[in-house]
Amino acid sequence: MFLYFRLLNESLFFAINALRNNKLRTLLSLLGVTVGIFSIIAVLSAVDSMDRKIKADLSGIDRNMIYLFNYPFGPSEVPQWKINQFPRVTYAEYEYLRRNVVGVDKISFNLFTGSENIKYGANTVNDIDIQPGTAQIEDLDDLKIKTGRFFNESESASGAAVVVLGHEVAANLFATVDPIGKFVRLYGRRFTVIGVLEKEGVASFGMSKDVKAYISSTYYRQVFGDNTLRATPVIILKPQKGVDIEAFKGELTQKLRAFRGIKPADDDNFFVNVIAGMLDLVDNIIGKMNVVGWIISGFSLLVGGFGIANIMFVSVKERTSLIGIQKSLGAKNRFILFQFLFEAVILSLFGGLIGMLLVWIIALVVTKVVDFEFVLSLTNIVIGTSLAVFIGLLSGILPAISASKLDPVEAIRTGN
Repeated sequence: MFLYFRLLNESLFFAINALRNNKLRTLLSLLGVTVGIFSIIAVLSAVDSMDRKIKADLSGIDRNMIYLFNYPFGPSEVPQWKINQFPRVTYAEYEYLRRNVVGVDKISFNLFTGSENIKYGANTVNDIDIQPGTAQIEDLDDLKIKTGRFFNESESASGAAVVVLGHEVAANLFATVDPIGKFVRLYGRRFTVIGVLEKEGVASFGMSKDVKAYISSTYYRQVFGDNTLRATPVIILKPQKGVDIEAFKGELTQKLRAFRGIKPADDDNFFVNVIAGMLDLVDNIIGKMNVVGWIISGFSLLVGGFGIANIMFVSVKERTSLIGIQKSLGAKNRFILFQFLFEAVILSLFGGLIGMLLVWIIALVVTKVVDFEFVLSLTNIVIGTSLAVFIGLLSGILPAISASKLDPVEAIRTGN
């Protein structure tokens, strides 16, 4: 055991000497490993951070939540020209499903609409995502109220001119002034601010709630009508806990087909989109990003491996005489083999550690600048370290074998 500790110590000494005496050559050789490890760990850390953010954002949202409207979330076997002819869901259908579908916990009639400007006195906030909905969207969107309240069922049904502002919208409009009870102008009309949401930060899907404003969809319909092209209606449903999602979807489909009078032989003219399906699609995309990242980074690691192998072959040539002396004094082949293998691993680790250090620095900068927690996890550090060791072993094995097989007499003569 002591022999191997001494071997490791000597290898470290030779590796540091190689770095010190051949700075440019070593830098160029390690660059490939550094870039490769950096690329892989950066991709893995970005995906991990995104995954954590998505889980945090959706922690209060049921994966079985359903978006019912005339478009699919992902790819569909229905031709696009046919989808474009599907009728839009209506408020009457929302009311019918609310009364007749068994197992509904929460349901809301929402409108996907464009961004608008909101004014308060001389202050204006531009490009705010307006979210018209009914009262239960508070639970469906997992909204957290900081001050005030959300609009109730009565205000939702009557179309009251009230608004709940996102954290950033309220901060930019009112600064230090209490916004509750103040009047803002939206669509050229006066709205009373009744609530402000807690700060969310960067959102995983779509716009952050910080730059949203929630109003009654009934009010929007009263102003622009049910047939306006400014908005796309959607019915959002959350099943009760324990309800079989497939049975629930089946009943929902059957009820809406009956309400629309769709014949048994005809296909559905709407889509029942389950959030879980969208998340599976996102997971699939993230998985593909991971694969692409590994492939691109693999080329960098391959180049880095060739660089390490090159520097090790040069190291063997430079120390041929020393190898001959060591073998003539009784050094075994495996001693020489392990000596050069350890040196290759140590050199590769230098490159890997530099790559991971760069990822760590970027993680700190991104977390502070973008308000997004970019995490370099212990798992990814272990992966990066293991990859560096593996590349070192792989690239150092041939030079190490060639060094261990040198004839001592020939080595001493050649070295001189």
